[in-house]
Amino acid sequence: MNILEKIIARKREEVSESKNITPVSELEKGIYFERKTISLAEALRTSSFPRIISEFKRKSPSKGIINAQVTPAQVTSDYVNAGAAALSVLTDLDFFGGTFKDFLQARQANPAIPMLRKDFIVDEYQLFEAKAIGADIILLIAACLAPAEINALGKKAHELGLEVLLEVHSEEELNVSLGDYIDIVGVNNRNLKTFETSIETSISLSEQIPDSFVKISESGLKDADTILNLYRHGYRGFLIGETFMKTVNPGAALADLQNDLTQQRNINSLVL
Repeated sequence: MNILEKIIARKREEVSESKNITPVSELEKGIYFERKTISLAEALRTSSFPRIISEFKRKSPSKGIINAQVTPAQVTSDYVNAGAAALSVLTDLDFFGGTFKDFLQARQANPAIPMLRKDFIVDEYQLFEAKAIGADIILLIAACLAPAEINALGKKAHELGLEVLLEVHSEEELNVSLGDYIDIVGVNNRNLKTFETSIETSISLSEQIPDSFVKISESGLKDADTILNLYRHGYRGFLIGETFMKTVNPGAALADLQNDLTQQRNINSLVL
């Protein structure tokens, strides 16, 4: 059993346990459940500059503890002040050290920015959880869901007013997973079975994703040159977590990258 299979097996157990503790009727009473969601897809589609989706991530199965010294409210506020287009907050506890408390603290500190619940969604119940904690976007990972599951979960997410980010790792996943209920397609440069990363994954899939979908690239993104190259291949958003989180000040790391992006774009404009 590889790490992804272990995560999904545990996630199904976790969802079953959560259903017994908190029924959907209770989730629907959450203070954020009736909140109008904010569109990340629209923000990215109308931008003329690469936009960063900044992630709060405590640890990962491949790297262990990344940063245990920072708080979600402070880091995400710093991200917003540095120009993040959206926030991603992990809510998986067992493998990534994330919690609903982390998400809620980030939501409370940043009420006016799109937020992605970063987790392994395998059940409709988790969509109600996402709505209840104030998420705007949910993640559906093609590697761990059948096409019919993606369609059903996407449809329900839209009914709840949530946008859907579909994550793919290969052309095969892309071809069988696209549908009417997908708003954003994210190409993960990290192989979830080996945890190795390659930017070539995004480049090779860029032409395969129809223009009707907003495209983002995920994982292994560290420098302005790489991001601008992917931007030229049609990617509008760039999800970055570990690169920022492994620093003492993740918000400052984002600000530095934003400055590099501006400088590099200006240099490239002069050259052209």
